[in-house]
Amino acid sequence: MIQSRTPARHLLLILLSALVGCAATPSTANESSADALAGTESNRETLIDAMGTELERSMDRLKLEDYETPYFIAYQMKDSRQVSLGGKFGALVSNQADRNRRLYVEVRVGDYGFDNYANVDAENFRFGGYNPSNMAPIEPDTTAMRSTLWLLTDDAYKSALSNFLAKKGGSVFQAEDDTEVASFSKAEPNTYRGEMVPLQLDRERWKGAIRRITKGMLEYDHLMDAEMNVTARRVVRYHVNSEGNNIIDNHLLYSVRLQAWTRAEDGMLLDNTASFYARTPDELPSETRLQKAASSLIEELGALREASVIDPYTGPAILMPEASGVLFHEAVGHRLEGERQRDDSSGQTFKNQLGEEIIPNFLSVYDDPTLETLAGRQLNGHYEFDDEGVKAQRATLVKDGVLKGFLKSRTPVENSPESNGHGRAQGTSKPIGRMANTIVEANDAKTMSMEKLKEKLIEEVKAQDKPFGLIIQDITGGSTNTSNWGYQAFKGSPHLIYKVDPETGDETLVRGAELVGTPLTSINKIVAAGPQRDVFNGYCGAESGYVPVSAVAPALLTTELELQRTQQSKERPPILKAPWKPTPPEKGAK
Repeated sequence: MIQSRTPARHLLLILLSALVGCAATPSTANESSADALAGTESNRETLIDAMGTELERSMDRLKLEDYETPYFIAYQMKDSRQVSLGGKFGALVSNQADRNRRLYVEVRVGDYGFDNYANVDAENFRFGGYNPSNMAPIEPDTTAMRSTLWLLTDDAYKSALSNFLAKKGGSVFQAEDDTEVASFSKAEPNTYRGEMVPLQLDRERWKGAIRRITKGMLEYDHLMDAEMNVTARRVVRYHVNSEGNNIIDNHLLYSVRLQAWTRAEDGMLLDNTASFYARTPDELPSETRLQKAASSLIEELGALREASVIDPYTGPAILMPEASGVLFHEAVGHRLEGERQRDDSSGQTFKNQLGEEIIPNFLSVYDDPTLETLAGRQLNGHYEFDDEGVKAQRATLVKDGVLKGFLKSRTPVENSPESNGHGRAQGTSKPIGRMANTIVEANDAKTMSMEKLKEKLIEEVKAQDKPFGLIIQDITGGSTNTSNWGYQAFKGSPHLIYKVDPETGDETLVRGAELVGTPLTSINKIVAAGPQRDVFNGYCGAESGYVPVSAVAPALLTTELELQRTQQSKERPPILKAPWKPTPPEKGAK
């Protein structure tokens, strides 16, 4: 699922600026004293050495009599620090900071071919039992660190044995399968030290910007509410495993998010958002640029208030680059995640189709987390190593319409046993194969100028005898269902939709609809592409949590797109005028 402005679920992609935290910190959010204490190179080495020492002890000595010993153990710690500011109506409403360290422990018993993982759902619930905390000390205390790991490893080992026995017992009822896939893949060990980059945010500067920009938003009569949030987040990750991994890396992301709301005369709630991401504070947009962005998004809201509501529609449409990127993320990307190919509760749309044509043959799709930028635009999905300690790699998914591979963690897939560095997770969730930077390309034979693409849209509208065509400028978010208990469908929330008159070519803004469809049908209706690709940056939510992603695609022409009415309540606007607006005198008043 992909989200840009508002959440949706089954799987979600979002432009996200999360606000979490507790107490305020100094005016410039440089490294605090606690960060400085834990952040030196020697302290970091002390911490990862402590993790390695406890891991060796567990591999050498952890055993329950008459049961299997672990064949694999991995420890991962994520040291997270987040600073956030928020405001509305010309004043601050939040000024927060948070710091924590959380541990993820993975213990496997059996062997690479058959172990306790891979589609085992045993709960291991113990009434009145003790569940150790995964919170690690934020001070460089090796005894405290090893003690926390000791308890987590003991619990994980017992759970692994229970799951292993449950899996062996379950196999009694299953038919033998000649294509049985292994439980876990081997991987080459990596040693890596990322550059130590401090988290820095000039709080006083951004406090002033928030006050001035949100106060300026009040000049618009149709505005109901508006806010601005600034967030800086750094995750330092420590990863060791029994195969020899020893990794410390950093991930920093700064973001600014503007959002505004209004109501149309018919009561429909309308919102608009502009989000910006950067890896350093200097790359964030200037206050002048943010003021222009705020004015633009509020003016768009004003235009949407006056726009007519579109009826349900099926017919030709052009999806502009951001919209087509979200479409491929939802309709194709999630269905190419490796674990779904061996999960019997999944729809398994593309299982057993390696080498088969699954989308139009002028389109190719790959996912490349090694890319930091594309055409000068930052890509959110960049990383050096995935959450299983495997080096990031470009994964060719579809070449000239033909399925070539999947997004792989270390969970093997039939005819595709090795990881390609896409095992990803939020926090301490178990990593699974996920998208990072998903890129759609069209070959030259089907690529044309935007003028020609619009001409072909109009030709298709006339050929189908439709009253109009559509241009979908962008999609604020999307969701998809990949399970086999529901329809294999996806949904997107278009923000700016334009009706195109086939006689004049005039474009008219409309509102009140969402994009729906089944993945195979919708993707295979695409017949042409525009000349340039654009980047959609956001966060994607799935079983292993929210991870930063990018979707890159050109504009695409489809012969059939379906829109349904937006499901939302229609309420009265506020009874009184906003306090910042002039109040008309009462009747009879002098």
